Amino acid sequence: MKHLAFAAGLLGASAAFADTPELTVYTYDSFVSEWGPGPAVEKAFEEVCGCDLKLVGAGDGAALLARIKLEGARSEADVVLGLDTNLTAAAKATGLFAEHSVSADYSLPVAWNDATFVPYDWGYFAFVHNADAAAPADFKALAASDKKIVIQDPRSSTPGLGLLMWVKAAYGDEAPAIWEGLADNVVTVTKGWSEAYGMFLEGEADMVLSYTTSPAYHLIAEEDGTKAAAAFDEGHYMQVEVAGKLAGSDQPELADQFLDFMVSDAFQSIIPTTNWMYPAVTPAEGLPKGFETLAQPAKSLLLSEDEAAAVRGTALDEWLNALSQ
Repeated sequence: MKHLAFAAGLLGASAAFADTPELTVYTYDSFVSEWGPGPAVEKAFEEVCGCDLKLVGAGDGAALLARIKLEGARSEADVVLGLDTNLTAAAKATGLFAEHSVSADYSLPVAWNDATFVPYDWGYFAFVHNADAAAPADFKALAASDKKIVIQDPRSSTPGLGLLMWVKAAYGDEAPAIWEGLADNVVTVTKGWSEAYGMFLEGEADMVLSYTTSPAYHLIAEEDGTKAAAAFDEGHYMQVEVAGKLAGSDQPELADQFLDFMVSDAFQSIIPTTNWMYPAVTPAEGLPKGFETLAQPAKSLLLSEDEAAAVRGTALDEWLNALSQ
């Protein structure tokens, strides 16, 4: 009888497990790391969804779209989290994403009315450096200096692509000359943000492409005020990170629930001190202490998704030509 009872218990547990719906979210590697938002987001959402949230790291942000294109309608993903406005036009063009019904009181510096993608955080790209070292005040000064920088590959990384858009938005037709000047400063180009930032922390470069919010990590998590973001006179390019539901999802209602959850306090309060970005919806308790010390760009730069799509190929060619010489 004991064996029968045990067997029945196992069968019951297996049936319960099988009945638990699973939501698969493709995102970037740093999001799912032990120090990223992933673990806290997974715990918080599973407490309200009655589901198993499966967060899958798929390289850096720009690599997500390439993977979705490759997998097409066969993709196991229900939601993709980690694209940005430099990629949303290309993502929509695949026909693989469905519209959402999320409504939120966004704290973004720009109006948001995208029917396909939901923003979850935002920030400004910047070169982070040691605070006790002088920093150039624009791209031309950086190119003229002997500063060694680490950047990310725009073909796999959203910060890398953001840098191309930053130079293009600031300099337009002068962008090729800017890249020719910067080529000697580039120590290496990494596939993703984590590798680049790690190299900077290990002293392999003077500056790294990151965000104006990155020093908050060192200040809040490490009580270390030795990192700063260089303020550039041309302005700083803005990044708005988004998530979208795949049209082929076999859990469309659960995907909708996740997108709604994403703009709630439970999710948004996790973002500032794990993803080290500004939340898309300011939590009720506001931003953590330390964020008020961050550099505020005098000028914001942002190409529309259509403008970004239109110049992406040209900007990539300009970058490749300069760095290959």
